[in-house]
Amino acid sequence: MTAHLTLNLLADVRQLLSYHFMLNALRAGTVVAVVSGAIGYFMVLRRQSFAGHTLAVVGFPGAAGAAWLGLAPSLGYFGFCLAAALLIAALPGGGRAAGGAGEESAAIGTLQGFALACGFLFVSLSQGFLSGLTSLLFGSITGITDNQVLVLLGSGLVSLLLLAVLGRPLLFASVDQDVARARGLRVRLLSAAFLLLLGVAVAGTSQVTGSLLVFALLVAPAATASRLTARPAVGLPLSIGIALLVTWLGEAIAFYSPYQIGFWVTSLAFAAFLLASGYQALADRRFRSDHRSQPAAAPLAEPVRR
Repeated sequence: MTAHLTLNLLADVRQLLSYHFMLNALRAGTVVAVVSGAIGYFMVLRRQSFAGHTLAVVGFPGAAGAAWLGLAPSLGYFGFCLAAALLIAALPGGGRAAGGAGEESAAIGTLQGFALACGFLFVSLSQGFLSGLTSLLFGSITGITDNQVLVLLGSGLVSLLLLAVLGRPLLFASVDQDVARARGLRVRLLSAAFLLLLGVAVAGTSQVTGSLLVFALLVAPAATASRLTARPAVGLPLSIGIALLVTWLGEAIAFYSPYQIGFWVTSLAFAAFLLASGYQALADRRFRSDHRSQPAAAPLAEPVRR
């Protein structure tokens, strides 16, 4: 395949869409971006980024172990990520970083280290698999099949449906866990269900961006959206929109360059985060400047004493 970028944007798009593997990459990337943008927003809101990063790492030994056994890598991704989500949910804090549970973070970090060790063990046991290690870790746009697109679409629709059902109580529990528990919400069960949804999102995203860079697509669009607005009704669709934009652009640039898709998706997501952070800093500075420039309120006149 020899792809050449020209000054004719329409011709470049037609060339990109003329390859079946690029159509599959765009279809899978669209599903992954929508699911990652939605679930990642709640992950950032709930301060479960460390748990999400661990699930991303766990996808690596899952796919490597499946390849060693001669199975489809997608089975390893979903199997290991869901199993790890259940293990994290069984911890005392349910994987939530808010509150600074040191023992819980240590347990999640131990699971992460063990997963990486198992991944490289499976790679060394799998003869001839070393050539696919780069794609496994950093993603590829050429290896997405029609069956993978269907699997991603099915898992994505189920995840979004469950997230829609759990959305309101999950948002309540994410904002104020103690009040939600006092109101009778089963916070522990909600946390476990969300971790399973997060595991599904990680497993699906890993097949596009690779195991090591899946975390960028989960956290960067959501973190960017949270810099721009504090309203969940605006932040959630904004997170999905940013995830779609960086995924589509990353896949298009990867098609015309020799570098992996994971690098471009991560770089674009990081650039969006930097721009949003700069915008937030300027807005805060302008707000403080306007607040200081306002004249102080005149004191109330003292009542006349008789």
